[in-house]
Amino acid sequence: MTTVPLTKRLDPLDRRLLDEFQAGIPLAPRPFARMGEHLGLSEAEVIARLQRLTEAGAVSRVGPVFRPKQVGASTLAAMAVPPERLTEVAALVSAYPEVNHNYEREHAFNLWFVLTAPDQASLEQVRDEIGRRAGLPVLDLPMLAEYHIDLGFPLQWT
Repeated sequence: MTTVPLTKRLDPLDRRLLDEFQAGIPLAPRPFARMGEHLGLSEAEVIARLQRLTEAGAVSRVGPVFRPKQVGASTLAAMAVPPERLTEVAALVSAYPEVNHNYEREHAFNLWFVLTAPDQASLEQVRDEIGRRAGLPVLDLPMLAEYHIDLGFPLQWT
């Protein structure tokens, strides 16, 4: 049995939803209803699509991103994970709601992630717990200078 790649299974509305709202969910009491108006869908249909896309791995997170140090505390963290444990440790890290995203890098510190928490003490507690559970030290890389990087990009549907 052959598996159809995820990009081939997305219909035009899925693609528009991902493209048009990756960098701007409406600031409204019912943002999914507003998104639905834009796409010609109901609020429930937008929510169902986002749930399906999340379960399929096309979406990792739906939520706001705040400027660092404006709300709560955040840091960039890195771990040197043995290659044979990378999938296991990445799953452990991803399971924390305080983890914004994580990714692999070609470096001795090969797993990087962003942690956010209500305050510095909570941030340190989660960081330490991740290290303890993984049995690996977590390198804390707090921001020294702020840069704006637009993480939105046109998606390729080939």
